[in-house]
Amino acid sequence: MNQLNKGKTKYILVLGSLLLLFFITMNYSVRGFNTKHFHSFLTTDTVPVVKKDTSKLKSRDAAELTGIKKIASIDTIIKTDTFSFKISKNGLDEPVVYHADDSMVMDVPSKKIILYGKKANVKYIDNELFAPLIEYDQQTNLMSAYMTRDSAGKIIYARFNQGDIITQSDTLRFNPKTGKGLSKGTYTQQGEIFIYSEKFKKVDADVFYAYRGRFTTCNLDTPHFAFVSKKIKFINKKMAITGPVHPEFENVPIPVYLPFGIYPLSQGRHSGILAPTFTANEQLGLALEGLGYYKVLSDKWDIVTRGTIYSYGGWTANVSPRYYKRYHYQGNLAVDIQHLRDLDKSGARNFNVRWSHASDSKARPGVSFNASLNAGSSGFNSSVPNSPQRNFQNQLNSSITYSKVWKDKPFNINISANHNQNTNSKLININLPDIGFNVNTLYPFRRKEVIGAYKWYENLGIALNTNARSLSSFYDTVGNFFNQFSKNYQWGASHNVPITLSLPQLGNFQISPNVTYQEKWYQEKFTRSWNPNDKKLDTTINKGFYTAREMSFGVGVSTRIFGMYGFKKSSKVQAIRHEIRPSMSVNYKPDFNRRLYYTTQIDTLGNKGRYSFYDRSIFGSFSEGKFGGLSFGLDNNLQMKVRNRKDTGDAAIKKVTLLDGFSINGSYNFLLDSFKLSPLSLSLRTNLFDKVSISAGGTVYPYQTDSKGEFINKAAWRKKVSIGTLTSANIALQTQFKGGDKKEKLPINNQQNNTGLNPISGLPLNEYQQEAAYISNNPGEFANFNIPWSISLSYAFNYNRVPNGLGTGYKAQFSQNINWTGSLNLTSKWQMGMTGSYNITAKDLGLISMYLTREMHCWQMAINISPVGKYRSFNISISPKSGILRDLKINRTRYFYDL
Repeated sequence: MNQLNKGKTKYILVLGSLLLLFFITMNYSVRGFNTKHFHSFLTTDTVPVVKKDTSKLKSRDAAELTGIKKIASIDTIIKTDTFSFKISKNGLDEPVVYHADDSMVMDVPSKKIILYGKKANVKYIDNELFAPLIEYDQQTNLMSAYMTRDSAGKIIYARFNQGDIITQSDTLRFNPKTGKGLSKGTYTQQGEIFIYSEKFKKVDADVFYAYRGRFTTCNLDTPHFAFVSKKIKFINKKMAITGPVHPEFENVPIPVYLPFGIYPLSQGRHSGILAPTFTANEQLGLALEGLGYYKVLSDKWDIVTRGTIYSYGGWTANVSPRYYKRYHYQGNLAVDIQHLRDLDKSGARNFNVRWSHASDSKARPGVSFNASLNAGSSGFNSSVPNSPQRNFQNQLNSSITYSKVWKDKPFNINISANHNQNTNSKLININLPDIGFNVNTLYPFRRKEVIGAYKWYENLGIALNTNARSLSSFYDTVGNFFNQFSKNYQWGASHNVPITLSLPQLGNFQISPNVTYQEKWYQEKFTRSWNPNDKKLDTTINKGFYTAREMSFGVGVSTRIFGMYGFKKSSKVQAIRHEIRPSMSVNYKPDFNRRLYYTTQIDTLGNKGRYSFYDRSIFGSFSEGKFGGLSFGLDNNLQMKVRNRKDTGDAAIKKVTLLDGFSINGSYNFLLDSFKLSPLSLSLRTNLFDKVSISAGGTVYPYQTDSKGEFINKAAWRKKVSIGTLTSANIALQTQFKGGDKKEKLPINNQQNNTGLNPISGLPLNEYQQEAAYISNNPGEFANFNIPWSISLSYAFNYNRVPNGLGTGYKAQFSQNINWTGSLNLTSKWQMGMTGSYNITAKDLGLISMYLTREMHCWQMAINISPVGKYRSFNISISPKSGILRDLKINRTRYFYDL
């Protein structure tokens, strides 16, 4: 009982304590804590209580004016505490972040902080300073940096970065508050230009001055060359302006002074003068060639204007605007005018217009518009000075094409206009317009909702290919060419309807039947007839609308046969794999067009000829006669598996292609009376060991010949073991070898065919093509010294069986040519090379070009010589490697034409 009472007493005391605490808390939370001196321990109140007469105001308005609120009949006064402090005038806008790699010393009396270490740095906003010794003075806000030597004696410079400006100095002082600074012994770089000066003074983020400075594109501490000036002003990414300036080589000043200098430093496109070159021409005199101006018109347009002035009174002009809109289109236009005079004061005026345009498929998917125009006077190419390659280029071609593919539709259209011009005959042919409309293969019997595989008849497809064309021709020597154009105007159309059926594969064979229907439309009927009175062949042209049609039927079978021969596991050659791809088709073509052919006498000897009424039309006439026979083909592929004994991994066995393809094709017509077997066409292609590329082809007539070399209707193998007479053949071999690193690339072959050249600069209009063409024409200036030697060879052989011209038989006509390109490093700094060609058949050397080049770090010297051939020339050039100083060169060029 006593223990029970004792427990109750404990619980009563706890309950009483909780009630007492609750009563005290509720009481003081209502009345508040009004010790009036408590707040003075933290801050001093600076806002006095405003006393106003509130007897006439409402209780709410009065409380807002006096800062007094009525809460449970207790008055609470709201007061605002404030902090007042002064900001130093020398204070920084942002915090300074610093790091000491070694140690930091803080000198409190002098208010200086000193940082030590190779990687010590201080950063303030976009200003960053790196130096082994950095001192910061809080009183003056000056950051000072000094170079030192490490334990190995290597100099560690002070480096300062601000935005795109990076400098390296012996001593540097910088005020981050004002953005001004001063440095000594400073190096910096602006684009490709390296700048050194004894003193640098930075006045703001974009402008700084240099005292006793030098410009160079040589990145050595002691450059091979430089332009020196006492005072220089730099405007970041815009330009540098100097006082009197002179060049120096190997620290030897050259006494050639200019009163001032302006050096562009801006990146990207900017307008400016294009420097000319001095050349000489025996017919036109001395020339200031290529003087021009480049103008940026907008973000999408720019224009290049160039001109050449000759001492005998001639001149040339070129205007080349270009345009580019990203994801839409790009193109360029060039207009060239010649007015040339020679010693006899005679000459000619010519012009040439070129336009190139390409649209981006991203702008309008399914629609494209492309243009390549090259037209002008017939005498333009032959008059281009110092360009023998263009002088003998007698073909000009143009093409403008618009095509559209409809989305989710089975058809498309292609509209084009074409032009070709022979500058020798002065004949111009124009094809305008040329319209092609195609319908993709349609399957009319297919179900809309397919469940399972297609039935065989559902693979029956039909398509349409239509082409309508019109053309005309005229001579540019005729005054009124419009009359000639309309007189020679022709048009025509061709329609082709192929019907195909893809049958399921039968075992290892794929069978494909086909039916083809063709129809042609003509505008005239051309008839030849012998006139016995005048003893000549008369021609008659009947204008109108005429048609002709043809059909063919066939079924084709194809398959693939594989064979492999394996060797021992220890053998280097593991296996040889042979693939044969035979194909055969049975075709029948009825004679629908026999009525369109006629026979007429053609001479006084009574000889007759067989002609078609439509053999002069655009698309030509259908052939007469039936065809019922076989067409066959056989293609081969040969590969070999080789084991690398030094490699035991997955790549130990690799495939080597011995024969990419060897094919033979022909046909046999059962319905012909003679010569049923057609000529056999052979072709071969391979790339042996990825080193030697070989391609060959030929045509063989499988018949015997008579005493005059004419073929007779007797199989060749009946007389001797032979498949026939070879009437044409060609072989081409190409290979390339080089030393050193296999990843290094050889310069571009300078014998490539550069089309669309600018007649003044000799370079294509596109800037990337210009660079490639310049490398091509000046291989000595772009020699790769990392390749110790290289050689490229190509051989071409052609054979044709042609009449001997006496009517007594045939003769063999051969043509063989060799082209080569090679280079050899004489030393690590000297390289020589040669490019040339030789016609073995004619025993004639082509254009031989040799070069000798010298590597001079930031400079280059190249000597190019063409000593033999029709186009002989000599050129020596010494120039900086930097692209911005390309026009600063010593150049001497002479041409010797054997005309």
